[in-house]
Amino acid sequence: MTAPQADEPIKAPSALLAFTELPRALAEFGSLGLAAPILATAPRGDGHPVMVLPGFVTSDRSTAVLRRFLSGLGYDAHEWGLGRNLGPKAIGYEGEKLVARLRDIHEATGQKVSLVGWSLGGVMARQLSRRAPAAVRQVISLGSPFTGTPRATNVWRAYEMLTGQKIDDPDVRSQMRESAELPPVPSTAIYSREDGVVAWQNCVEPRGPETDNIEVHGSHCGLGVNPAVLYAVADRLAQAEGAWRPFERSGLKALVYPFAGHA
Repeated sequence: MTAPQADEPIKAPSALLAFTELPRALAEFGSLGLAAPILATAPRGDGHPVMVLPGFVTSDRSTAVLRRFLSGLGYDAHEWGLGRNLGPKAIGYEGEKLVARLRDIHEATGQKVSLVGWSLGGVMARQLSRRAPAAVRQVISLGSPFTGTPRATNVWRAYEMLTGQKIDDPDVRSQMRESAELPPVPSTAIYSREDGVVAWQNCVEPRGPETDNIEVHGSHCGLGVNPAVLYAVADRLAQAEGAWRPFERSGLKALVYPFAGHA
């Protein structure tokens, strides 16, 4: 997998990919039944807490399938509990509400919390891991544009309108620069080149001792119900604390996840 060069312009996904997002997402949801025998072989969890952060303008309802799947594997899956993800309107302008939510889970369980963030939720998860690294076990992002230009997405105008934040504001640019840096905890980016909402090139982890990228086939809106994503998330979460390793692509997994590695 080859990432774009720093000076290579990155554009928003094509209109075709954008317009077919909904039917593709519905097809991914419909494939869960067929994939059930494979998902049943996913590694079991150790019971540690996992907080799932929804994407832009969505709420905890959008992550219900993913959380139910993780609970079935034995994890202590948590909602983010902050309503619709409208950026700072939901988490506070300094992210204080989200930090408080994380610390509540951490203190109640006595364990580090794994963060799974979808789209904007993944960007927030990376920043949250910097605000409270002692409370975070690992970060997994699903189609999260944590690097590159915010205009390489088909929803940046909606973001400005609904959040009240201009993407050219100095504070937003500073946050984006911070988001592109390596998290202080193990981090895995799951992305799709067929993403019709955000440019996949902006969803790829830079090389680091505890970073990895997993490419799947599918839509942006279907990432939380995509069987390949669910299995990959389960695989990442099942690693023992302090024993993180890159995703192993062998056997059948080599066919489903053929693209490995970093920039």
